[in-house]
Amino acid sequence: MFDLKEHPHRRYNPLTGEWVLVSPHRTKRPWQGQLEKVPPQQRPAYDPKCYLCPGNSRAGGFSNPSYESTFAFDNDFAALLPDTPAGSFEAGGLLRAESQSGVCKVVCFSPRHDLTIAEMEVADIRKVVDTWAEQYSELIARPGIGYVQIFENRGAMMGCSNPHPHCQIWAPSTIPNEPAKEHAAQQAYFDAHGRTLLSDYFKLELDLGERIVALNAEFLAVVPFWAVWPFEVMVVSRRPVTGIDQLTDTERLGLADIMKRVTTSYDNLFEVSFPYTMGLHQRPSGGPYPFWHFHAHYYPPLLRSATVRKFMVGYEMLATPQRDITPEAAAQRLRDAGGPHYRSR
Repeated sequence: MFDLKEHPHRRYNPLTGEWVLVSPHRTKRPWQGQLEKVPPQQRPAYDPKCYLCPGNSRAGGFSNPSYESTFAFDNDFAALLPDTPAGSFEAGGLLRAESQSGVCKVVCFSPRHDLTIAEMEVADIRKVVDTWAEQYSELIARPGIGYVQIFENRGAMMGCSNPHPHCQIWAPSTIPNEPAKEHAAQQAYFDAHGRTLLSDYFKLELDLGERIVALNAEFLAVVPFWAVWPFEVMVVSRRPVTGIDQLTDTERLGLADIMKRVTTSYDNLFEVSFPYTMGLHQRPSGGPYPFWHFHAHYYPPLLRSATVRKFMVGYEMLATPQRDITPEAAAQRLRDAGGPHYRSR
Protein backbone atom coordinates (compact mmCIF):
# COMPACT_ATOMS: atom_id res chain seq x y z
CA MET A 1 0.00 0.00 0.00
CA PHE A 2 1.10 3.57 -0.66
CA ASP A 3 3.04 5.05 2.27
CA LEU A 4 3.94 8.75 2.53
CA LYS A 5 6.97 7.82 4.63
CA GLU A 6 8.41 5.33 2.12
CA HIS A 7 7.25 5.95 -1.44
CA PRO A 8 8.00 8.80 -3.89
CA HIS A 9 5.10 11.22 -4.17
CA ARG A 10 4.37 14.87 -4.80
CA ARG A 11 2.70 17.30 -2.41
CA TYR A 12 0.61 20.33 -3.33
CA ASN A 13 1.24 23.81 -1.93
CA PRO A 14 -2.11 25.64 -1.76
CA LEU A 15 -0.38 28.96 -1.05
CA THR A 16 1.45 28.99 -4.39
CA GLY A 17 -0.38 26.44 -6.55
CA GLU A 18 2.88 24.51 -7.05
CA TRP A 19 4.00 20.94 -6.34
CA VAL A 20 7.07 19.45 -4.63
CA LEU A 21 8.46 15.96 -5.27
CA VAL A 22 9.17 13.99 -2.07
CA SER A 23 11.53 10.98 -2.24
CA PRO A 24 11.86 9.63 1.32
CA HIS A 25 13.74 6.49 0.26
CA ARG A 26 16.69 8.65 -0.84
CA THR A 27 17.69 9.38 2.76
CA LYS A 28 19.43 5.99 2.66
CA ARG A 29 21.90 7.04 -0.04
CA PRO A 30 25.54 7.66 1.01
CA TRP A 31 26.93 11.20 0.90
CA GLN A 32 30.29 11.87 -0.77
CA GLY A 33 29.59 15.43 -1.90
CA GLN A 34 30.93 18.75 -0.67
CA LEU A 35 31.32 19.27 3.07
CA GLU A 36 31.11 22.79 4.46
CA LYS A 37 33.61 24.04 7.00
CA VAL A 38 31.86 24.94 10.24
CA PRO A 39 32.79 28.55 11.09
CA PRO A 40 34.03 29.40 14.60
CA GLN A 41 31.19 30.08 17.03
CA GLN A 42 32.70 32.71 19.30
CA ARG A 43 32.55 36.40 18.38
CA PRO A 44 33.23 39.48 20.50
CA ALA A 45 30.32 41.45 21.94
CA TYR A 46 31.72 44.47 20.12
CA ASP A 47 33.81 44.46 16.93
CA PRO A 48 35.55 47.75 16.06
CA LYS A 49 35.67 46.65 12.40
CA CYS A 50 31.94 45.88 12.14
CA TYR A 51 29.97 48.52 10.28
CA LEU A 52 26.80 47.59 12.18
CA CYS A 53 28.14 47.86 15.74
CA PRO A 54 27.18 50.97 17.77
CA GLY A 55 29.32 54.04 17.15
CA ASN A 56 31.15 52.56 14.15
CA SER A 57 31.47 54.08 10.69
CA ARG A 58 29.53 52.82 7.69
CA ALA A 59 29.89 53.47 3.97
CA GLY A 60 29.59 57.00 2.64
CA GLY A 61 30.77 58.68 5.81
CA PHE A 62 27.77 57.66 7.94
CA SER A 63 28.26 56.70 11.58
CA ASN A 64 25.99 54.57 13.75
CA PRO A 65 24.67 56.12 16.95
CA SER A 66 25.51 54.43 20.24
CA TYR A 67 22.23 52.53 20.09
CA GLU A 68 21.21 50.32 23.01
CA SER A 69 18.32 48.33 21.51
CA THR A 70 17.26 48.03 17.85
CA PHE A 71 18.51 50.40 15.16
CA ALA A 72 16.98 50.96 11.70
CA PHE A 73 18.55 52.94 8.85
CA ASP A 74 18.46 53.29 5.07
CA ASN A 75 20.64 50.67 3.37
CA ASP A 76 23.90 52.21 2.16
CA PHE A 77 23.95 49.78 -0.79
CA ALA A 78 20.25 49.67 -1.62
CA ALA A 79 18.94 47.38 -4.36
CA LEU A 80 15.98 49.73 -4.81
CA LEU A 81 16.09 53.53 -5.07
CA PRO A 82 13.18 55.88 -4.37
CA ASP A 83 14.12 58.34 -7.12
CA THR A 84 14.31 55.84 -10.01
CA PRO A 85 12.67 57.56 -13.00
CA ALA A 86 9.55 56.00 -14.48
CA GLY A 87 10.10 54.26 -17.78
CA SER A 88 9.70 51.07 -19.74
CA PHE A 89 11.17 49.11 -22.64
CA GLU A 90 9.38 46.91 -25.17
CA ALA A 91 10.44 45.21 -28.37
CA GLY A 92 8.47 42.88 -30.60
CA GLY A 93 5.93 42.07 -27.93
CA LEU A 94 8.44 39.67 -26.31
CA LEU A 95 11.08 41.86 -24.70
CA ARG A 96 9.69 43.90 -21.86
CA ALA A 97 11.10 45.85 -18.92
CA GLU A 98 9.71 48.37 -16.45
CA SER A 99 11.47 50.70 -14.02
CA GLN A 100 11.27 49.68 -10.36
CA SER A 101 11.55 52.13 -7.49
CA GLY A 102 11.49 51.47 -3.77
CA VAL A 103 13.19 51.70 -0.41
CA CYS A 104 15.70 49.40 1.30
CA LYS A 105 16.41 49.50 5.03
CA VAL A 106 18.51 47.60 7.57
CA VAL A 107 17.41 46.76 11.12
CA CYS A 108 20.01 45.81 13.72
CA PHE A 109 18.47 43.51 16.32
CA SER A 110 20.87 44.29 19.13
CA PRO A 111 24.01 46.30 19.88
CA ARG A 112 25.66 42.97 20.77
CA HIS A 113 27.76 41.67 17.89
CA ASP A 114 27.89 38.13 19.28
CA LEU A 115 24.18 37.34 19.57
CA THR A 116 21.60 35.70 17.33
CA ILE A 117 17.81 35.58 17.68
CA ALA A 118 18.23 32.15 19.31
CA GLU A 119 20.49 33.61 22.00
CA MET A 120 18.55 36.82 22.67
CA GLU A 121 16.03 37.17 25.48
CA VAL A 122 12.36 37.05 24.47
CA ALA A 123 11.87 40.61 25.79
CA ASP A 124 14.62 41.85 23.47
CA ILE A 125 13.22 39.93 20.49
CA ARG A 126 9.90 41.62 21.27
CA LYS A 127 11.66 44.96 20.63
CA VAL A 128 12.67 43.64 17.20
CA VAL A 129 9.02 42.71 16.51
CA ASP A 130 7.96 46.23 17.55
CA THR A 131 10.53 47.76 15.20
CA TRP A 132 9.30 45.55 12.33
CA ALA A 133 5.75 46.70 13.01
CA GLU A 134 6.79 50.35 13.03
CA GLN A 135 8.77 50.02 9.82
CA TYR A 136 6.02 48.06 8.07
CA SER A 137 3.35 50.60 9.07
CA GLU A 138 5.45 53.53 7.89
CA LEU A 139 6.55 51.98 4.60
CA ILE A 140 3.26 50.38 3.51
CA ALA A 141 1.58 53.79 3.88
CA ARG A 142 4.07 55.55 1.60
CA PRO A 143 2.86 56.51 -1.89
CA GLY A 144 4.44 54.36 -4.56
CA ILE A 145 5.14 51.35 -2.29
CA GLY A 146 3.46 48.10 -3.34
CA TYR A 147 4.82 45.64 -0.79
CA VAL A 148 7.09 45.48 2.28
CA GLN A 149 9.35 42.43 2.49
CA ILE A 150 11.07 41.95 5.86
CA PHE A 151 13.70 39.20 5.72
CA GLU A 152 16.78 37.88 7.51
CA ASN A 153 19.65 35.99 5.90
CA ARG A 154 21.41 34.12 8.69
CA GLY A 155 24.89 32.72 8.08
CA ALA A 156 27.57 33.13 5.42
CA MET A 157 26.26 30.23 3.32
CA MET A 158 22.98 32.12 2.96
CA GLY A 159 24.77 35.16 1.60
CA CYS A 160 24.92 37.13 4.85
CA SER A 161 27.86 39.55 4.54
CA ASN A 162 27.97 40.55 8.23
CA PRO A 163 27.41 38.30 11.28
CA HIS A 164 26.05 41.16 13.42
CA PRO A 165 22.38 40.28 14.18
CA HIS A 166 20.32 42.19 11.63
CA CYS A 167 17.73 41.92 8.88
CA GLN A 168 16.76 43.83 5.77
CA ILE A 169 13.54 45.44 4.57
CA TRP A 170 12.95 45.88 0.85
CA ALA A 171 9.85 47.85 -0.16
CA PRO A 172 9.38 47.81 -3.96
CA SER A 173 6.76 49.69 -5.95
CA THR A 174 5.14 46.40 -7.07
CA ILE A 175 4.23 43.08 -5.42
CA PRO A 176 7.05 40.51 -5.84
CA ASN A 177 6.49 37.04 -7.30
CA GLU A 178 6.11 34.89 -4.16
CA PRO A 179 3.72 37.20 -2.25
CA ALA A 180 1.75 37.67 -5.48
CA LYS A 181 1.18 33.90 -5.72
CA GLU A 182 0.07 33.76 -2.10
CA HIS A 183 -2.14 36.80 -2.62
CA ALA A 184 -4.05 35.09 -5.45
CA ALA A 185 -4.33 31.74 -3.65
CA GLN A 186 -5.53 33.24 -0.37
CA GLN A 187 -8.09 35.42 -2.13
CA ALA A 188 -9.50 32.47 -4.08
CA TYR A 189 -9.77 30.35 -0.93
CA PHE A 190 -11.42 33.14 1.07
CA ASP A 191 -13.92 33.81 -1.72
CA ALA A 192 -14.84 30.11 -1.78
CA HIS A 193 -14.96 29.41 1.97
CA GLY A 194 -15.34 32.72 3.79
CA ARG A 195 -12.28 31.90 5.94
CA THR A 196 -8.58 32.44 5.49
CA LEU A 197 -6.64 29.54 4.00
CA LEU A 198 -4.14 29.54 6.86
CA SER A 199 -6.87 29.53 9.52
CA ASP A 200 -8.08 26.21 8.19
CA TYR A 201 -4.52 24.95 7.75
CA PHE A 202 -3.73 25.95 11.35
CA LYS A 203 -6.65 23.86 12.64
CA LEU A 204 -5.76 20.93 10.41
CA GLU A 205 -2.16 20.80 11.64
CA LEU A 206 -3.34 21.05 15.27
CA ASP A 207 -5.67 18.09 14.72
CA LEU A 208 -3.01 15.95 13.01
CA GLY A 209 -0.10 16.99 15.24
CA GLU A 210 2.58 15.33 13.08
CA ARG A 211 4.38 18.40 11.79
CA ILE A 212 4.18 20.80 14.76
CA VAL A 213 7.55 22.16 15.92
CA ALA A 214 6.40 24.66 18.56
CA LEU A 215 3.11 26.11 19.75
CA ASN A 216 1.97 28.86 22.08
CA ALA A 217 -1.31 30.68 22.65
CA GLU A 218 -0.75 33.04 19.71
CA PHE A 219 1.37 31.20 17.10
CA LEU A 220 2.03 27.82 15.53
CA ALA A 221 5.40 26.78 14.10
CA VAL A 222 5.04 23.86 11.72
CA VAL A 223 7.01 22.08 9.01
CA PRO A 224 4.52 22.59 6.15
CA PHE A 225 3.06 19.51 4.50
CA TRP A 226 4.47 20.87 1.21
CA ALA A 227 7.91 21.89 2.60
CA VAL A 228 10.78 22.14 0.09
CA TRP A 229 13.82 22.97 2.23
CA PRO A 230 15.17 20.15 4.47
CA PHE A 231 14.00 21.73 7.76
CA GLU A 232 11.63 24.39 6.46
CA VAL A 233 9.29 25.93 9.04
CA MET A 234 6.24 28.18 8.69
CA VAL A 235 5.06 30.32 11.60
CA VAL A 236 1.34 31.17 11.48
CA SER A 237 -0.66 33.48 13.71
CA ARG A 238 -3.60 31.85 15.48
CA ARG A 239 -5.75 34.94 14.92
CA PRO A 240 -6.09 35.80 11.19
CA VAL A 241 -4.49 39.26 11.17
CA THR A 242 -3.34 40.61 7.80
CA GLY A 243 -0.07 42.17 8.98
CA ILE A 244 2.35 42.49 11.87
CA ASP A 245 0.94 45.95 12.62
CA GLN A 246 -2.35 44.36 13.73
CA LEU A 247 -0.81 42.13 16.41
CA THR A 248 -1.74 42.91 20.00
CA ASP A 249 0.92 43.33 22.70
CA THR A 250 0.36 39.73 23.77
CA GLU A 251 0.64 38.47 20.18
CA ARG A 252 3.85 40.40 19.61
CA LEU A 253 5.34 38.72 22.65
CA GLY A 254 4.03 35.39 21.37
CA LEU A 255 5.77 35.95 18.04
CA ALA A 256 9.03 36.75 19.84
CA ASP A 257 8.67 33.56 21.89
CA ILE A 258 7.98 31.29 18.91
CA MET A 259 10.88 32.79 16.93
CA LYS A 260 13.28 32.10 19.78
CA ARG A 261 12.02 28.53 20.13
CA VAL A 262 12.29 27.78 16.40
CA THR A 263 15.78 29.23 16.01
CA THR A 264 16.97 27.53 19.21
CA SER A 265 15.76 24.18 17.88
CA TYR A 266 17.66 24.91 14.67
CA ASP A 267 20.89 25.61 16.55
CA ASN A 268 20.46 22.61 18.83
CA LEU A 269 19.79 20.24 15.93
CA PHE A 270 23.41 20.27 14.76
CA GLU A 271 24.99 22.33 17.57
CA VAL A 272 25.92 25.16 15.22
CA SER A 273 24.71 28.69 14.58
CA PHE A 274 22.14 27.44 12.08
CA PRO A 275 21.90 29.23 8.70
CA TYR A 276 18.55 30.15 7.19
CA THR A 277 16.58 32.71 5.25
CA MET A 278 13.51 33.97 7.11
CA GLY A 279 10.83 36.27 5.73
CA LEU A 280 7.52 37.72 6.90
CA HIS A 281 4.59 37.57 4.49
CA GLN A 282 1.74 40.03 5.03
CA ARG A 283 -0.75 42.14 3.12
CA PRO A 284 0.43 44.38 0.24
CA SER A 285 -0.50 48.04 0.03
CA GLY A 286 -4.02 49.06 -0.93
CA GLY A 287 -5.86 46.66 1.46
CA PRO A 288 -7.65 45.85 3.59
CA TYR A 289 -7.42 42.37 1.98
CA PRO A 290 -9.25 40.31 4.68
CA PHE A 291 -8.09 37.09 3.00
CA TRP A 292 -4.43 37.74 3.92
CA HIS A 293 -3.16 35.82 6.95
CA PHE A 294 0.13 36.92 8.55
CA HIS A 295 2.87 34.27 8.55
CA ALA A 296 6.63 33.77 8.30
CA HIS A 297 8.78 31.31 6.34
CA TYR A 298 12.11 29.81 7.43
CA TYR A 299 14.20 28.24 4.66
CA PRO A 300 17.37 26.54 6.00
CA PRO A 301 19.83 24.66 3.73
CA LEU A 302 21.47 22.21 6.17
CA LEU A 303 20.60 18.66 5.15
CA ARG A 304 22.23 16.01 7.36
CA SER A 305 24.69 17.84 9.58
CA ALA A 306 26.38 21.19 10.05
CA THR A 307 28.68 20.34 7.12
CA VAL A 308 26.17 19.03 4.55
CA ARG A 309 23.85 21.49 2.81
CA LYS A 310 21.25 21.34 0.05
CA PHE A 311 20.42 24.04 -2.47
CA MET A 312 18.19 23.91 -5.53
CA VAL A 313 20.03 22.15 -8.37
CA GLY A 314 19.40 19.85 -11.33
CA TYR A 315 15.83 18.56 -11.47
CA GLU A 316 14.78 21.19 -8.93
CA MET A 317 15.90 24.06 -11.16
CA LEU A 318 14.77 22.49 -14.41
CA ALA A 319 11.58 20.70 -13.40
CA THR A 320 10.19 20.91 -9.84
CA PRO A 321 11.56 21.16 -6.27
CA GLN A 322 12.44 17.82 -4.64
CA ARG A 323 13.22 16.78 -1.06
CA ASP A 324 14.37 13.58 0.66
CA ILE A 325 13.54 14.28 4.32
CA THR A 326 9.77 14.21 4.81
CA PRO A 327 8.12 17.12 6.64
CA GLU A 328 7.02 14.71 9.37
CA ALA A 329 10.59 13.48 10.00
CA ALA A 330 11.94 17.04 9.96
CA ALA A 331 9.33 18.20 12.47
CA GLN A 332 10.16 15.31 14.80
CA ARG A 333 13.87 16.14 14.75
CA LEU A 334 13.18 19.81 15.42
CA ARG A 335 10.81 19.00 18.29
CA ASP A 336 13.44 16.73 19.81
CA ALA A 337 15.98 19.56 19.52
CA GLY A 338 13.95 21.98 21.63
CA GLY A 339 14.75 23.24 25.10
CA PRO A 340 17.62 25.44 26.29
CA HIS A 341 20.16 26.62 23.73
CA TYR A 342 23.03 24.13 23.47
CA ARG A 343 25.64 26.81 24.23
CA SER A 344 23.97 27.60 27.57
CA ARG A 345 23.86 24.00 28.77
